[in-house]
Amino acid sequence: MPIHVTSETGPLKKVLLHRPGLELEHLTPTSLEQLLFDDIPYLAAAQREHDAFAQALTDNGVEVVYLEKLMAETISNRPELRKAFIGEFISLGGPLAESCHDPLFRYLSNIQDDLELIEKTMAGVLMSELSLKGKSPLTDLVRREGRFALEPIPNLYFTRDPFASIGTGVSLNKMYSETRRRETIYARYILGYHPDFAGQVPLYYTPDMPFCIEGGDVLNLSESVLAVGLSQRTSPEAVELLSANMFSDPLCRIRTVLALDIPDIRAFMHLDTVLTQVDTGKFVMHPGIQETLRIYEITPGNGPKAIRARELTRPLEDIFKEKLELDSVSLIRCGGKDPIASEREQWNDASNTLCISPGVVAAYDRNGITNNILRDNGITVLEMPSSELSRGRGGPRCMSMPLWRE
Repeated sequence: MPIHVTSETGPLKKVLLHRPGLELEHLTPTSLEQLLFDDIPYLAAAQREHDAFAQALTDNGVEVVYLEKLMAETISNRPELRKAFIGEFISLGGPLAESCHDPLFRYLSNIQDDLELIEKTMAGVLMSELSLKGKSPLTDLVRREGRFALEPIPNLYFTRDPFASIGTGVSLNKMYSETRRRETIYARYILGYHPDFAGQVPLYYTPDMPFCIEGGDVLNLSESVLAVGLSQRTSPEAVELLSANMFSDPLCRIRTVLALDIPDIRAFMHLDTVLTQVDTGKFVMHPGIQETLRIYEITPGNGPKAIRARELTRPLEDIFKEKLELDSVSLIRCGGKDPIASEREQWNDASNTLCISPGVVAAYDRNGITNNILRDNGITVLEMPSSELSRGRGGPRCMSMPLWRE
């Protein structure tokens, strides 16, 4: 059983990260919107900040594993997968990559070191790196400097989104944006072929399903209760499919899905940007969602893959108290009572904490008001440096995918 995540607060024992790489160096002002960034992080500083994050996790008893290394181990262990992976990766790269399929395949195949190969697929491949002379009369005449045959994947350090651990299984997601859909291929190969995972992880959702869902919208509230955000990145239809697939698996313990409908805007792109659990019965929440939040309960219906759904009209804290069988639930306001601080710190991911153990969270150091409020509520806050990582619009929870919690 390589995956076990039945809560948001149980002591974190193993987590998947991706250390930012050259993909961030390949961001340009003209590509920011397409690649879902608002600014260009400074790579060396982003790596130092990420290393500090990883060290804080290690210092608190968490085993840190890296996406790029697990993927390299996967194809090193199964070398017959190398060609299939390269071919599939190119096919997911869009029409320009497909038009350059053969030279791209040769270029990537000639990279002998498996980790170097994986990091190159993440960083992107420039047209100027390929041997394309004579392929197209116009292409030969037009300058190719700065044009990518395979685009970089700069959002990879947000490992939360391509898949979501649920109990002992996984939702392997269909990403909302075309530019992020290649991210899922790494998890698919790791879960399918890495010796630590192969044949041991049920999939409750797969990228070939028609509707979009992302891991930042999935919160494991208990062994039997899952919260999923209806957001800019996750559709109601995807939540229905996920729920039906989980309910029909006799080994899955989830019997209640709470769908939280949040505003469909970039600032609130995922549920975990406005709500995360910091302790048993304690959540940090952006107050900007309270007036419009609608909550739905999904439970098993009669018959295979059947579900029931109803709207719950009580306050969120009362619903959590009942469904999680808690004596009390408190919602700690991001930014406190100051609406300017609340809006500013939510934008910088004050609500996006990673709970390492009950009452101990990792949070960005730039959100001092919210961090002090958390401390006033009995939470130990481990502050992470964040001047560059935060430019990607994601916090400590976004940057981490738990694989095992006690």
